[in-house]
Amino acid sequence: MQKKIIRRNLEITEKFSSPDLHPLLHRIYSVRGITSSTQLECGLERLLPYHDLLGIDKAVSYLAESLRLQEKILIVGDFDADGATSTAVAVRALKSFGAQQVDFLVPNRFTFGYGLTPELVNAAKDYSPAIIVTVDNGIANNAGVAAAKALGIKVIVTDHHLPGLTLPDADVIVNPNQPGDKFVSKNIAGVGVIFYVMLALRRHLSDIGWFKEKNIHEPNMSHLLDLVALGTVADVVALDHNNRVLVQQGLRRIRAGLCVPGISALLEIANRNQARLVASDLGFAVGPRLNAAGRLDDMSFGIACLLTDNAAEAMKMAMTLNEMNDERRLIEQDMQGQALEILAKIKPDKQTELPKGICLFDPQWHQGVIGILASRIKDRFHRPVIAFALSNENEIKGSARSVSGLHIRDVLAHIAAKYPHLIDKFGGHAMAAGLSMPRAAFKEFTQRFDEVVSQYITDEQLNNFLMSDGELQSNELNLEVAEVLRAAGPWGQAFPEPMFDGVFELLDQRLVGNKHLKMLLIGNEQTVDAIAFNIDIEKWPNHRCKQVHIAFRLDVNEFRGRRNVQLIVENLAEA
Repeated sequence: MQKKIIRRNLEITEKFSSPDLHPLLHRIYSVRGITSSTQLECGLERLLPYHDLLGIDKAVSYLAESLRLQEKILIVGDFDADGATSTAVAVRALKSFGAQQVDFLVPNRFTFGYGLTPELVNAAKDYSPAIIVTVDNGIANNAGVAAAKALGIKVIVTDHHLPGLTLPDADVIVNPNQPGDKFVSKNIAGVGVIFYVMLALRRHLSDIGWFKEKNIHEPNMSHLLDLVALGTVADVVALDHNNRVLVQQGLRRIRAGLCVPGISALLEIANRNQARLVASDLGFAVGPRLNAAGRLDDMSFGIACLLTDNAAEAMKMAMTLNEMNDERRLIEQDMQGQALEILAKIKPDKQTELPKGICLFDPQWHQGVIGILASRIKDRFHRPVIAFALSNENEIKGSARSVSGLHIRDVLAHIAAKYPHLIDKFGGHAMAAGLSMPRAAFKEFTQRFDEVVSQYITDEQLNNFLMSDGELQSNELNLEVAEVLRAAGPWGQAFPEPMFDGVFELLDQRLVGNKHLKMLLIGNEQTVDAIAFNIDIEKWPNHRCKQVHIAFRLDVNEFRGRRNVQLIVENLAEA
């Protein structure tokens, strides 16, 4: 779908003064809401204090007592990258504190479903835990928490997802989104929450002389920030100031080679330069490969890759994860083709409008890939999408993705309240959610979803557009500025990487890799390379076209030791 380009309001008042900043970067930061140079500082001293997290002191007390008694601690994770990194952070931290009986359990999505379910608690009995710590899940698992408590197992829930009307009856909950919590960063990922819990536990243990008593070298918690950065970026949470600090500190450790072998191996497999890593490399290269384990098989394998300290073992696991990811891509491509066929039947001609909320289901679809499918269809048609797959003969599971301005979990909550027979359970946050429901309810749910989305969203929000930071001047279209922007992040959700637009003369164009358009452009009397990925091969190359209007990001292309500026084209149209 051709996107409308909207230029940000560049006529802004001077919001803050920072004479050392490049003028272009100053403008970019200003329109992203930066009002003080302190908001750009990403040192660890800028992290929010852990004391504001409701329940954290109680969680620390329980964990410290478990350490003292050397009780069995079981970490229950989630089957995505945030859940995998959260699990690895918890296990690594507790072991470094001297825990001798700590293990992890991650539900296989095809067997147990999401989170601490009663079925998973039954499986957890084999570990004989005295205490269960959930990471990146648990806030919606009331029945599972109750099942664990009935067995005499203490439960600490650490999560970041939005709670339901009733909280689980856990011994303690640490979640910045629970009622009464004063922690400012409501956007923190699950891995950030458990990092804060471990940070508080380390401080408590230090204060009571635990490390000296046990002759343990006091752990440096910054050693875990590579995992925190990966989970935060991969979960696509908003990069508020606190999250930018966590990500930036993690990136610095990875660039310096101070990360777990699993991350280094995944970067090598993905052909990414570890020394020049940026946040998007974690999101587009490492995250998908790690996620592939949870989508196609069992995330325990991905977690094992993050827990090993053996580089050769990590590389072997990374190669397997890469093979899984390649398989996932093939499955996804087939499912996309089938989804487009379904949509073509819904919208048989150009005059017919697609529903404002799209629901798609095929009994043959892979349950582990429907989240990516929903995301791809959402990106293509700029509408909230739920893709469903069979859970069993009578139940289907859906994965929802939303567009900016529509809180998808609120939509599901509205439907569940008004039509309780349609949804068995649901959970999530603003941009992504999951649900399960009777297979027989799909047709009615599809109708109700469109109706409720139509109440929540405006026609303007359904317009597919890109926000541009304007046109670059001739002295800004160069390698130096590209390097400045690359180093100025971390960029990500709610703190978007700078994008520009302009009209260029099209000097040369050719297909590479069958679906990418390599171009040579001239603008402001400068010649520059550009590439547009996954273009419409029915429209491009277009050798009649002499001028193009593009929206693009400045990037640095490295080839055979040479570095050149390159435009990454996000939208391409004849001028």
